[in-house]
Amino acid sequence: MTTLPVVAGVDGSPESLTAVEVAAREAALRGVPLRIVHGFIWPQMRNVPLGPSALGPQEGGLENQARQIVADGVAAARAAAPDTDVTGEVITGSAAQALIRASGGASLLVVGDRGLGAFAGLLAGSVSIHVAAHSACPVLVVRGQTDPVAPVLLAADGSPAGDAAVGFAFEAAELRKVPLWVLHAWWNPTAEASTEMQPLIFDESVARENEERIIANALAGWRPKFPGVDVRTQIVHGRVRRTIVEATEQAQLAVLGSRGFGGFKGMLLGSVSQAALYHSSCPVVIVPGATSGRAGT
Repeated sequence: MTTLPVVAGVDGSPESLTAVEVAAREAALRGVPLRIVHGFIWPQMRNVPLGPSALGPQEGGLENQARQIVADGVAAARAAAPDTDVTGEVITGSAAQALIRASGGASLLVVGDRGLGAFAGLLAGSVSIHVAAHSACPVLVVRGQTDPVAPVLLAADGSPAGDAAVGFAFEAAELRKVPLWVLHAWWNPTAEASTEMQPLIFDESVARENEERIIANALAGWRPKFPGVDVRTQIVHGRVRRTIVEATEQAQLAVLGSRGFGGFKGMLLGSVSQAALYHSSCPVVIVPGATSGRAGT
């Protein structure tokens, strides 16, 4: 198991403090430190005073405000996980830039789905979407509700790019001591397109056997590493995004690869991952594939 820290982003919003508490519990589960970071963009601006005003209190000013945001995050984390080593840091740069850079030395990055930087009407914050697309490590986006006895949901497609997500989901289920619900949704438009006037050949039983074989192969390498995990596999022929999003209502955590089969070249996040970030009823983890991490961009 890695000793790299869990990293949490904080911006002073209630959503980010909730994310810090979740991150503290994740760090405690893994037995690793927690690092809290805040992106402070003002030093990049010319002629912007960072210290307190000559007419105001000494604790005023943008720089002191940034440090207080981090201090509040550290306090919330220590209250949530008293035995975890917690540190805090103000990093020059935007929230997304700071978090993406920090992801290069993290085992897990935790953010709220919306914070002070979100625009009204967005279903998920611009920072969380950007970070999930570019992070070098798995990103946990805190949203919805968490039922501690519900299973961990793995949205599996059997692609090589999704192998890291399979491993993360096994570990998450083991740490939480809950079942791993492996859900594979697949859709063949041929079944819908067939009509009496123009029948198309589609044998669902044959197609289902092929999908079951794909998922069995995807899990085969991980089952021996986590023999104590109760794995429950479900194969569903139906609209993929809708099936996965509806399943999150019955999970405590949803785990998806950043991209898999069916992704368009150039997309950093697949359509199913984006749908989960927008609509999931529980927290979502987006796991980059072996070549997906883009820290430092």
